[in-house]
Amino acid sequence: MQLKDTGKSAQEIKDIVSKYMVETYKRFDFICEKAEGHYLYAENGDKYLDFFGGVAVNNTGSCNPKVVAAVKEQVEQVMHTFNYPYTVPQAMLAERVCTTLGFDKIFYQNSGTEANEAMIKMARKYGIEKKGPNAYHIITGKGSFHGRTFGALSATGQPGTVLHNNFGPMLEGFTYAEFGNLAEYESQITENTCAIMFEPIQAEGGVKVPTKEFIQGLEALCKKHNLLLLADEIQTGWCRTGETMGYMNFGVKPDIISMAKGIGGGMPIGAICCNDEVASVFTLGTHGTTYGGNSVCCAAAYAQVGVLMDDNYSAKAKEMGAYIMEKLQSVPKLKEVRGYGLLIGVELTEAISVQVKEEAIKRKLLTTSIGTNIVRLTPPLTITKAECDEAVNILTEAINAIQ
Repeated sequence: MQLKDTGKSAQEIKDIVSKYMVETYKRFDFICEKAEGHYLYAENGDKYLDFFGGVAVNNTGSCNPKVVAAVKEQVEQVMHTFNYPYTVPQAMLAERVCTTLGFDKIFYQNSGTEANEAMIKMARKYGIEKKGPNAYHIITGKGSFHGRTFGALSATGQPGTVLHNNFGPMLEGFTYAEFGNLAEYESQITENTCAIMFEPIQAEGGVKVPTKEFIQGLEALCKKHNLLLLADEIQTGWCRTGETMGYMNFGVKPDIISMAKGIGGGMPIGAICCNDEVASVFTLGTHGTTYGGNSVCCAAAYAQVGVLMDDNYSAKAKEMGAYIMEKLQSVPKLKEVRGYGLLIGVELTEAISVQVKEEAIKRKLLTTSIGTNIVRLTPPLTITKAECDEAVNILTEAINAIQ
């Protein structure tokens, strides 16, 4: 549906949103009527270079032709059945994902936070069945972000922030350790600990990149204390960081991983993958989902994973990430550029990241800001060197425009 189909003006559409929608986001001040490749197109024809990628979703670009074709075909066959009958898209996606990643089982969900809920539930049930009735304690990282439902939010290591404040008590059974401090993680392990949960890179936490020694140390702690290692791959998964999954940059193999965002090609789908032993605790009735494994979403994800793997998008992300991170060294007021692949944080010396984002939008570049001084870049993985140069030039202009 486009603006011309409504008989309304752009301002009237914005007024409808203000009147009827609960708004928890600060909107870009345009109506997106078309998204294609690396660009979003506004109702007035303006063209925006997309370096936020639907928040690390559009890994193969907006409206990738193969994903679109898969959706069109599937939507005319089966849109929704629930999970009682078998469906071909579910089966084909399950085989492709499990064989690609080397896991035994997959469980579908609708989003990243639901995938993390499933991972938390599976880990707790495994701990209680294998170790004892109170073995539900999970250690996560300070500064982590795992989602906005109560389980995932309780796992999010940001107490005292807007994420936690005024929502009542978080779920018990989570403690937070300093990300990168292996000794602090070990100090929190008790007889009731069942798992350590981590993000390979803390994306929402400021694009914090750990050392290989730290991540490998978490794996060693889990083996030493008979714990599960849980990897939240919601933003880091599916080629974003220059490897198929983020944990692969660090030479570890988690027991359970969660995924969403980049797997769906723009359609809402999440999942967890695990080995047979851990999967065995999810028996009939212990967990469920109405829309998880939806036929259209699975068909889209099957096409998306095919494009990502067959066209070696990990290599594209690695090449373009290295290129733009070098170019970003020239931007003013720079403290540090960090990241893996095309998950990049630009930390500035001043608390101006929100203003930089707004100035960049004026110049037709879309980014996101993290906290007060970090600009985060998560463009499609097919971005070109010329587009990287354009983005760096606009960021430079945006920073210089702030007095």
